[in-house]
Amino acid sequence: MEYQELDPRLPLIQNADLHGKVVLVRFDHNVVKGGVIRDPYRIDRTLGTLYNIVERGGRPILMTHVGRPRDKKTGEIICKSGESVEPIVEYLEHKLHTKFYIPKFTIDPKSGILGIDTSINHAIRELRERRIGGIYLPNTRWFQGEEAEGEVREKFAIQLAGLADIYINDAFGSWQPHASTYDITKHLPSYAGFLMQQEIINLTFVINPQRPFVAVVAGAKYDTKIKPLYAIYEKVDFLILGGVIYNTFLCAKYGITIQGVPEKDIVAAQDLVVKDRTNRKIIELPYVVESDTIEGRIDGKYRTVSTKEFREGEKYKYILDIDPESFKDPNVAESILSAKTIFVNAVMGYTPHFFAGSEALDRTIDQNRIAIKMYGGGDTLQEFKNLCPGLYLSVLDDTQYYFFTGGGAVLTAIEQGSPYGLKPVQTLMEKSVL
Repeated sequence: MEYQELDPRLPLIQNADLHGKVVLVRFDHNVVKGGVIRDPYRIDRTLGTLYNIVERGGRPILMTHVGRPRDKKTGEIICKSGESVEPIVEYLEHKLHTKFYIPKFTIDPKSGILGIDTSINHAIRELRERRIGGIYLPNTRWFQGEEAEGEVREKFAIQLAGLADIYINDAFGSWQPHASTYDITKHLPSYAGFLMQQEIINLTFVINPQRPFVAVVAGAKYDTKIKPLYAIYEKVDFLILGGVIYNTFLCAKYGITIQGVPEKDIVAAQDLVVKDRTNRKIIELPYVVESDTIEGRIDGKYRTVSTKEFREGEKYKYILDIDPESFKDPNVAESILSAKTIFVNAVMGYTPHFFAGSEALDRTIDQNRIAIKMYGGGDTLQEFKNLCPGLYLSVLDDTQYYFFTGGGAVLTAIEQGSPYGLKPVQTLMEKSVL
């Protein structure tokens, strides 16, 4: 990959004076589910920034969100133990051989943590005097002010700023403008961490790709991906679809119905079908796996179906995977193997039972020895790691591969045509360093 320059308006951690400073750093360590770390990759990718802070004399206070504890309908915040930062802290302590302190604040049963109180001051003194290696704040979404509006949010941002001298954002995947990623920059000198910088640099290879450019996009819902899907469609030479998105496209194109695909999504997909009749960018995967049930891969209850057999008005059960034979189809194989840039934000099958399509996709992509291969999204990466562990380990340090830590952030940046339009990045650039 050619080196890409960052926008000179982006303030960088390497230009910050960290010596003797308490540094509040926002990571995207959202890797805990049910109290267990699913994959430490996002944590590992931030260790360089953490090491740099300490090596240059800074004293770190870490924070991240975990899960979605706030009920969108009621606004209630439920602080479940399964969404605690404790497993992250245990992992860091084991990895770094140092001690992190997690402050304990009063939790309201419906409103979460109302604010940061003075009980944390003793820990900050311990941090400055190097009796602890770091402080890790509770899940930022447990705090009432993180996703609130108005005075409550502003108060929380000011409380966060009161903890430290400098703010570092290394949470590229946390692209939504919340108090800990956006408002905080109004109150402290603020900089981009090393992972944030790497993600932005590598995004330019997707936004301004070497051609031919092939993208593979899948998803569980068509309506949530319409805008980024159309933005990607305009940029690519070829587009491969998977998951419910592909099922929706097939319904719209062939006039069939597939169980689990809403009629409103089929109507919405008609525009893409019409657009592709002219541009012919979508590479059809010709063999799909139909199942009578979503309960599992049950013998006698699933079968391979060819898209050539589709007839208008026909009804199909659940289509839950792509048959690996699809990737041997000359049209499909040629589009992948001749590409110079490949971007993947896709799990092709209904996991954990239907996974053959994803494995075949990853192995076919690896046969291309000339392309820059970019993978975006936690689920995409997790599936790659689970299905092809040997391949995953062999390409982690391969310069032709890059694994983004945040799929939603990548899709939003593609939709906007620039990584610098993401609100947390934008506010770093707009703010003059205090």
